[in-house]
Amino acid sequence: MAPLSINSTLRMNSGYDIPMLGYGVYQTPSHITEDVVTQALRAGYRQIDSAVVYQNERPCGLAIQKFPISRSQIFFVSKIFPPLSHRTAALQIRQTLAASGLNYLDLCLIHHPGSGRAERKGAWSALVEAQREGLVRSIGVSNYGVHHLEEMEGYMRELEAEKGLGAGGKIDVGQWELHPWLGRADIVAWCRARGIVLQAYSPLLQGKRFDDPLLAPLVKKHGKSAAQVLLRWSLQKGFVPLPKSVTGKRIKENADLYDFELDGGDMKSLETGIYESCTWDPTLLPLEKEYKSHLSF
Repeated sequence: MAPLSINSTLRMNSGYDIPMLGYGVYQTPSHITEDVVTQALRAGYRQIDSAVVYQNERPCGLAIQKFPISRSQIFFVSKIFPPLSHRTAALQIRQTLAASGLNYLDLCLIHHPGSGRAERKGAWSALVEAQREGLVRSIGVSNYGVHHLEEMEGYMRELEAEKGLGAGGKIDVGQWELHPWLGRADIVAWCRARGIVLQAYSPLLQGKRFDDPLLAPLVKKHGKSAAQVLLRWSLQKGFVPLPKSVTGKRIKENADLYDFELDGGDMKSLETGIYESCTWDPTLLPLEKEYKSHLSF
């Protein structure tokens, strides 16, 4: 593997490359989003991770359009939100394009699986169609458990049979909460076997573990912050971490990850085997969970 740098990318099943470091805008107020995204781009980030439910796609798009590099060099992600259906997924994709002012999305994900099988199948079909139309370059899911993913392979085959070759699509990316206290070995193995890139949200555990005894010796050894150690761990695992901050200093610090390396012992010390989410965990939802959204489409 080539040495990691802020320009490192991974090749997706779609044939496109995804930057290995992203900048997340979850819970970032709309009125400051354009400014902090611009700061992130100045610091070298080339991936911006948003979502319909974040309600800040417009300022993300403004920052991307105003930044003085080619649009093709900036990777923009959004996610469609339940209630899922073919209609709502297709509509949300077009609404995101209109809100952001961009003419394509680099990646569109289904935000979580909280609907029934028919609704998930319909939403996925809409993503595949949007990809074939050129509205979206790569597609995937977020917060799916292995049971959701295995179900998905079934309706991907159904779509191939119903609509023809290619109609089932391919999963390019999956996004989950991933960090040393939530390694998700089952999901990681499932994705690795299929060439699916894994994005890691909440890679810093919202700061809740910065003083953890496991991190202290690595912080001291490498002269780096706990946040930098966690992000370096994520990169060396082959994940795509999505740190978020609205503080200029921390935005820069979270991108300063390429002048040190965790050795085998360091990495092993962070294999906790613990399953502890710091946010929500829709991977545990049953297949037929009804989800009531505050959004309407």
